[in-house]
Amino acid sequence: MKKIICYILLSVTSACAAFAQSPKQKGQPGSKAAHLDTTTLATGCFWCTEAKFKELRGVVKVTSGFAGGHTVNPTYEQVCTGTTGHAEACNIIFDPKRISFDELLEVFFTDHDPTQLNRQGNDVGTQYRSAVFYHNNTQKQKAQYYIKKINDEKAYPNPVVTQVVPFTVFYKAEGYHQNYFSKNGDVPYCKLVIQPELDKFRKAFANKLKTSKK
Repeated sequence: MKKIICYILLSVTSACAAFAQSPKQKGQPGSKAAHLDTTTLATGCFWCTEAKFKELRGVVKVTSGFAGGHTVNPTYEQVCTGTTGHAEACNIIFDPKRISFDELLEVFFTDHDPTQLNRQGNDVGTQYRSAVFYHNNTQKQKAQYYIKKINDEKAYPNPVVTQVVPFTVFYKAEGYHQNYFSKNGDVPYCKLVIQPELDKFRKAFANKLKTSKK
């Protein structure tokens, strides 16, 4: 893990230089949201993804939901069957002045196993696939850049299988899925699966957390 993190940190500098021209941010000039941007990422179970990314400094809002499928407005139960084509994903609104898309990709590629096809650990199925649903061409190019660099350097024993596909529509999951870990920290899945992952995340990215003084 440390090797991967150090490698990605070095790559951020190169990526920023390679893609120095950033896209126009969403929102109208002078509006409160003019400086915010959005990315949609899938790293397996969205409960765990949300719990981690919401702690990053510069992340404004994280919403759990579904992306990349063909069923209109699917339910969680439908997505769990693996027949809707959706991935459990998180819509992440962030302030690029406080955290860059490169830094979000750094977290993304180091905090889950992007070499596992259609699974993360014991969660198995296409709904748990690794994916970047890019919102613009710059996000697409950066995601592809990182994947190539990681594979070229053999940073992982196996090739990255992360999908890089265009964002189309995001369906917000049912209310009980939002802030799931915060509300259900004592249930077995949260204690045995999410909490250990969150502890590792907090240690690895301590200087990027909202609680950090840096």
